[in-house]
Amino acid sequence: MVMFWKKGKKGEKEMSFLEHLEELRWHIIRSVLAIMFFMIIAFVFKSFIFDNIILAPKSPDFWTNRMLCRIGESILHTNALCINTKPLNLINIKMSGQLTTHIAVAMVAGLILAFPVILWEFWQFFKPALKDNEARHAKGAVTAASLLFFTGVLFGYYMLAPLSVHFLSSYNISPEVVNQINIRSFIGTLSSICLATGLVFELPIIAFFLTKIGLVTPTFLRKYRKHAIVVVFILSAIITPPDVFSQTLVAIPLLGLYEISILISARVMKQKDQERAEFFNDDETSKTEPATS
Repeated sequence: MVMFWKKGKKGEKEMSFLEHLEELRWHIIRSVLAIMFFMIIAFVFKSFIFDNIILAPKSPDFWTNRMLCRIGESILHTNALCINTKPLNLINIKMSGQLTTHIAVAMVAGLILAFPVILWEFWQFFKPALKDNEARHAKGAVTAASLLFFTGVLFGYYMLAPLSVHFLSSYNISPEVVNQINIRSFIGTLSSICLATGLVFELPIIAFFLTKIGLVTPTFLRKYRKHAIVVVFILSAIITPPDVFSQTLVAIPLLGLYEISILISARVMKQKDQERAEFFNDDETSKTEPATS
């Protein structure tokens, strides 16, 4: 059974089960309050959120759409990379659809913006259960995880979202079928992409903790590197238009994260080996020292 300790002014004392639950409850409450705080801010700034963020990737003037088109025309001498050139019209088919969409977007925005706070609260909850050296090595994990998450969200928003919007909105099974995209479907796709890439970018942090507890080793990650490359390119082919440039553009950062995870895992293993060697050296030293009267 894992024992949790709470440091106080008079030293350390073991937390009871009820105290443990009470501590967890307050961490969850503060996390929920943070989500609600950012949710209210997102709800108030409706026009900015929808006009400049949510609906922007479908516009021909969106930064990614303009840059890809410019790269294709100036470097590759083709307009195959010119995506979302036609404005995409969205529809609402429910009486309360726009209100519920407004609330749903505010909730997702609150969750994304409050992510560092949520990580911090859960880190504060688990930190007392870690040893001093483990807490020292994991110092800065909240900041690193938050930066990776927001980097992943931005990557999904600026790279994957425009490509996915173009492909899914222009794909048709027959000229007889006209695409009329529902606003909830559009926002659901955009939110799923951004949240998914945000979590995928946590791969180095996940590799760090899995290596710490012994479930993953750098040898294991290197062994399955070829499998990871195949999976990454399959995912890239699914979520991007059917051209090699777009697939490679998406796959490179994901493969880079995998390689970074291998380096982090190797560093953690090296630290564990050093700590193990120091432990056995200290143990041998204590055995060979003569007893003092």
